[in-house]
Amino acid sequence: MLLKTFGWSFAITAAGLALAGVLWGWQGLAIVAILSVLEISLSFDNAVINAGILRKMNPFWQRIFLTVGILIAVFGMRLVFPVVIVAITAKLGPIEAVKVAIQDHDRYEQLVTSAHPAIAAFGGIFLLMIFLDFIFEDRDIKWLAWLEKPLARLGKLETLSTVVALVVLLIAATTVATTVPVHGGEGTVDKAATVLLAGIGGLVTYLIVGGISGFFEDRLEDDEEDEDEDGVQDAVPAKKDKGPSVVGLAGKAAFFMFLYLEVIDASFSFDGVIGAFAITNDIFEMALGLGIGAMYIRSLTVFLVRKGTLDDYVYLEHGAHYAIGALAVILLATIKYEINEVITGGIGVVLIGLSFLSSVIRNRREAGTGDGSGSKAEVSSGV
Repeated sequence: MLLKTFGWSFAITAAGLALAGVLWGWQGLAIVAILSVLEISLSFDNAVINAGILRKMNPFWQRIFLTVGILIAVFGMRLVFPVVIVAITAKLGPIEAVKVAIQDHDRYEQLVTSAHPAIAAFGGIFLLMIFLDFIFEDRDIKWLAWLEKPLARLGKLETLSTVVALVVLLIAATTVATTVPVHGGEGTVDKAATVLLAGIGGLVTYLIVGGISGFFEDRLEDDEEDEDEDGVQDAVPAKKDKGPSVVGLAGKAAFFMFLYLEVIDASFSFDGVIGAFAITNDIFEMALGLGIGAMYIRSLTVFLVRKGTLDDYVYLEHGAHYAIGALAVILLATIKYEINEVITGGIGVVLIGLSFLSSVIRNRREAGTGDGSGSKAEVSSGV
């Protein structure tokens, strides 16, 4: 199963490194390899989050995620997106923006870096909403029960996540974003309005894409429950006209969940693209290295789904969402401050590692009691 799931990742890694060696020599090969490791370390929590969504999809949409999704991730977010950002921020035409990216690496780096406040605000608020909606929801299984129980009670206010995100955005726009250093260290520039608009864009995107996918998912679950009820009432004739079919609803739900996954991946990729400039400003080296890493994240997501890892280690999803919350705060902080990628990726790895360890301890405790389901107190206690 390991080879089946990661086979394409291994093959693309070998081909990518060979291509890097041919085009840029040993130095280019090393840079691409380092960028691949950087992307994997920064986006490991992304794989866990994706797995929680992808396991709701059928095998067809899982294949779409691995094929069409990886094309969007590699060519869209790692190659095309930075060029689009350059074209918009510098008010250049598409062709001129491509020329800058290929021929003038220093200017390209400067333009992408100058757009970082808007990118960080959009991605930071989008990821923050994912974390807030998770932490404010009442769940049977709680990892940090002392924190999650009171937050779940507060979460009964339906608009709380949006209110908190807007407050955080206002704080970022009026404090962190007011004195953003100009590239080269000569003076500062006020980016408050840019950050505010970009953050609102991230919030609106989350509400639209997440809301539509959630709507169709709920409709699908309702239809499945109705079918189950009809199945036990054999004496009652089935109605011929039951509205939209379950298959149709599943397709719509899966499509919007796929869009949701792609926006999540885009938000996670922002820090990787910006962080890659610390290693190289060659757009093709960046796209190749980060693309290889993105392929592994895709394969790891499918592996977690097929192995049922999230069901076996129930706190993993909690740890990943806490890592998302940390990444959201870090992204907003990077509007003004430089934060090393080791810290960004390290926090996520530590949180997921702790949640995995807590899951192992919980499983052993339940095995010791001989009760596979565990008592309610055990399930909610966390660490």
